Amino acid sequence: MPVITCVEDLRILAQKRVPKAFYDYADSGSYTECTYRANSSDLAALKLRQRVAINVDQRNIATQMIGQDVTMPVAIAPTGLTGMQWANGEMLGAIAAEKFGIPFTLSTMSICSIEDVASVTTKPFWFQLYVMRDRGFVRSLIERAKAAKCSALVLTLDLQILGQRHKDLKNGMSVPPKLTLANVLDLATKPGWVLRALGARKTFGNLAGHVKGGSGILTLSQWTASQFDPTLCWDDIAWIKEQWGGKLILKGILDVEDARIAATTGADAIVVSNHGGRQLDGAVSSISALPAIVDAVGDRIEVWFDGGIRSGQDVLKAVALGAKGTMIGRAFLYSLGAMGEAGVTKMLEILRQELDVSMALTGTRDIRDVGQQVLSNYPAP
Repeated sequence: MPVITCVEDLRILAQKRVPKAFYDYADSGSYTECTYRANSSDLAALKLRQRVAINVDQRNIATQMIGQDVTMPVAIAPTGLTGMQWANGEMLGAIAAEKFGIPFTLSTMSICSIEDVASVTTKPFWFQLYVMRDRGFVRSLIERAKAAKCSALVLTLDLQILGQRHKDLKNGMSVPPKLTLANVLDLATKPGWVLRALGARKTFGNLAGHVKGGSGILTLSQWTASQFDPTLCWDDIAWIKEQWGGKLILKGILDVEDARIAATTGADAIVVSNHGGRQLDGAVSSISALPAIVDAVGDRIEVWFDGGIRSGQDVLKAVALGAKGTMIGRAFLYSLGAMGEAGVTKMLEILRQELDVSMALTGTRDIRDVGQQVLSNYPAP
């Protein structure tokens, strides 16, 4: 076992252990992937301001997200097909997040179902909703999330139509994986993954048995094209909020005008996100969109950040630009694919240590006091 020092170490290990189609699914963007790359490069361009001779003893990185206590301003983002990175991955990720004291968000397009995750957790988790053409099915998903005592609903707004991801098309990515010659040869090099997959869940857990086309071999693009509702509009949020009746988070906000509208919906938080660069290629990075959105909505709604986080320093930079919380997707998938539950725990420990040390070296003792004063080059050149 190599020494794990950072998220990049976990990514490299995951690439060795996860079948190519599922690793590429996690580690790809749409079209040229320029927005995917910009999420990370624009974060890296922000520089931290080193301070010295300041008392930074007894530091605190704990805070709240929509009134929920969190050990650091991080939540696990909803990620599709998580259980194909590691057998029963959503359940393992939820267990690790609960033990660590941060929220876990289950995707509609998960392998393990809402009920599966509820069976292994003792505290409420969050559920992410995609809006389908069949509103009766949408209502049933919301009711199942209520029955599982989910404490927040994350409504994703930026995937009414699926952005084209070239790697998925070239790999013929499907759930369960098709047993093509290329896939069989690849699986032969991943014996650990194959052994863990035996008897594990291998289809969309929230869909199988509940919606036509939700089970059996199916490509993600085929299913989303037939089921996701391109007519979704702001008026629908009121209906979803009424059906849900609890904390509501709107994910996929990248434009100031959309942020202002979102702040009037009665939602509790918005997530500045470009879906990890997996939707509109050529869109701005999430971190470059964050400051203007924070300025536009003020204190009317909590603003969170998602896109490109690979370290505790990235979390610090997002908080410095006004985010009250962050969500991590790929870092979670890398860590899960590398080492299962232990990998997720290791990744969270790395982020916590990096955030704590970096905050201290900027002369800051409390995460709630972090602002643009910890950055040396904002606005970035």
